[in-house]
Amino acid sequence: QVQLVESGGGLVQAGGSLRLSCAASGIIANINTMGWYRQAPGKQRALVAVMPSAVSTNYADSVKGRFTISRDNAKNTVYLQMNSLKPEDTAVYYCNAGINGKPYWGQGTQVTVSS
Repeated sequence: QVQLVESGGGLVQAGGSLRLSCAASGIIANINTMGWYRQAPGKQRALVAVMPSAVSTNYADSVKGRFTISRDNAKNTVYLQMNSLKPEDTAVYYCNAGINGKPYWGQGTQVTVSS
């Protein structure tokens, strides 16, 4: 059974930083895209950042220059370094990965940014 387990969420003041981690476990033959999405109250889930491969990245315009996505293929882990956080970044953050040809989601981790 493949699982994605996230960690690193929490409460931070505006201007602060957090680092999210998402580790894939189980029987894994290959991992393609790994990324992060978020869902704020009353809004749809939206892309934050994605790595279609080990070297390419895409970011939502709202986080460019503040967030950095990276992955460690040896550990089957993707990270999201979030700097200069704003109250509008408050949301549940979900990890997503294409593993063995199927999409998987993590359980979500809450990020709350106070003003």
